[in-house]
Amino acid sequence: MIELKTPAEVEQMRPAGRFVADTLTALAEAADVGVNLLDLDTLAHDRIRAAGAESCYIDYHPSFGAMPFGKVLCTSVNDAVLHGLPHDYRLRDGDLLSVDFAASVNGWVADSALSVIVGTPRDEDARLIEVTTRALDAGIGAARAGSKIGDISAAIAEVAHGAGYTINTDFGGHGVGREMHGEPHIPNDGRAGRGYPLRPGLVVAIEPWFLQSTDKIVTDSDGWTLRSVDGSRGAHMEHTIAIAEDGPIILTQR
Repeated sequence: MIELKTPAEVEQMRPAGRFVADTLTALAEAADVGVNLLDLDTLAHDRIRAAGAESCYIDYHPSFGAMPFGKVLCTSVNDAVLHGLPHDYRLRDGDLLSVDFAASVNGWVADSALSVIVGTPRDEDARLIEVTTRALDAGIGAARAGSKIGDISAAIAEVAHGAGYTINTDFGGHGVGREMHGEPHIPNDGRAGRGYPLRPGLVVAIEPWFLQSTDKIVTDSDGWTLRSVDGSRGAHMEHTIAIAEDGPIILTQR
């Protein structure tokens, strides 16, 4: 069921958005050559504890997960692009790291992700992140009252296809509220003018993610991490937004 938030409820979601945004900024700043993924998870866990927030991930066990996630953020490196389970790995020069983080503050959830290059960047990785960022911006720009879910999907796809990337629609954006994942689903490709109408009070996460040379993914042996089938690298960007009469409100603005 899709629930629209009142203006007062959207305001109540702002602290969660601010906390998630600030935590992602801290994680991006901490990500450096030699830093262990488990240390990043500990940093996020410490921030959750200090803020009196709640993790949306640690007990998360959907049908596609092999077991409860057990960590508080997703860290996907290089050919991993989604649901990366933090493990004993030290970041290396040139790694492409995607971090996805969701938390609940005062009963309201915010969800956001970013991708960064650790150390020396490769041109193709920098381009992938730049295109994914532009796709996110385009999707947000299309998220206006009176439009449709398909308008968001089509805006994202136009950027990706224009850059030569293909798109996987198995995982995409989603509703956000008291829970991390809800209706409606927002695929990263679709037809403009189709789908659920965008109304003020609808709160969603928009999250384009692309791989450099494929749209096919496989699940790692850890039961969670999703990797490209051909070893090409991926990038992932995400914001939680609220539809308002005068345009989208980015609750996780960094």
